[in-house]
Amino acid sequence: MTPQSRNFARFTDLLQIELPIIQAPMAGVQTSPLCIAVSNAGGLGSLPCAMLTPDTLRTELQAIQTHCKRPYNVNFFCHQPPVIDPQRESNWRAALGPYFKEFGINPDEVPSGAGRAPFSDAICDVLEDFKPPVVSFHFGLPSAQLLDRVRSWGAKIMSSATTVEEALWLEAQGVDAVIAQGLEAGGHRGMFLTDDITTQLSTFALLPQIVARVKIPVVAAGGIADASGVAAAIGLGADAAQVGTSYLLCPEATTSPVHRKALQSEAAQHTALTNLFTGRPARGIVNRFMRELGPMSSSAPAFPLATAAIAPIRAKSEAQGFGDFSPLWSGQNASGCKTAAAADLTLELASKLPFLKLNQ
Repeated sequence: MTPQSRNFARFTDLLQIELPIIQAPMAGVQTSPLCIAVSNAGGLGSLPCAMLTPDTLRTELQAIQTHCKRPYNVNFFCHQPPVIDPQRESNWRAALGPYFKEFGINPDEVPSGAGRAPFSDAICDVLEDFKPPVVSFHFGLPSAQLLDRVRSWGAKIMSSATTVEEALWLEAQGVDAVIAQGLEAGGHRGMFLTDDITTQLSTFALLPQIVARVKIPVVAAGGIADASGVAAAIGLGADAAQVGTSYLLCPEATTSPVHRKALQSEAAQHTALTNLFTGRPARGIVNRFMRELGPMSSSAPAFPLATAAIAPIRAKSEAQGFGDFSPLWSGQNASGCKTAAAADLTLELASKLPFLKLNQ
């Protein structure tokens, strides 16, 4: 047995899945159907839950348990809810002033709000009725008390690390696996021990360093778009690969028309980290909003408060068929995006792992 196959077996046995492929949870562009399709294909499908109310979460979990009898992952944010800074909010709305005027929006009628909630006792109450087999977190971990509740039904716990220090911290807290999120990854950076973007490494620089320092399984994430990327990650010591962007054109995804169009255009070759859409660094396709304000702004309210003010501008623009003010989340490598069914894509992603015999 090769070192790579030992890694594969360690992780798949831990989660009771067939393929070392995790579909990245992607809030805003998917619901349960994508998760179900990937899990039924033998990978680990994921449901992003940070934007779901307890009632909506319950509905989604009921759908998963009805249509999927294999392990799946539910993902949550662990950020600290910010205190609203009136001056920063005022500065932000002033920066958006020209766009409010362009689209005929009265800024006084635009409400403030969070849009994303951290993991909580109320959410855990819902989960206990379903006992999802895998629970993953972004931006660190919830309280020890909440983690104990998750462990009580036998769930495996994973969380994202963007530095070696974060990986070691997560291991010390007793997680079952670490997701090594490289700088190429689309969507929000999972960083939680630092706000310094210069600490963020590319996937294939970060991965071997984390593998060398922790004893628990490590999942590679960021810029992995196809079967060759998956095989390369496993070859560098990863126990599994997490893939997000490549699933965005699948029919099971809820990716908007303007987002799909951007992913299929040359624009997808240019991504950047931006805090304009939520207040926290996240990677997306560069659009008009990012070009005109600059991708990072000190005026943007703390995560996730930046979202509310831009929402009506985004809606007006998308109604006209444009994604100029939309968070077009994408990793640096969108070359693997296909309109193929998610199950087929999952099998394809694992097809170059020599120790697997798919469909045999």
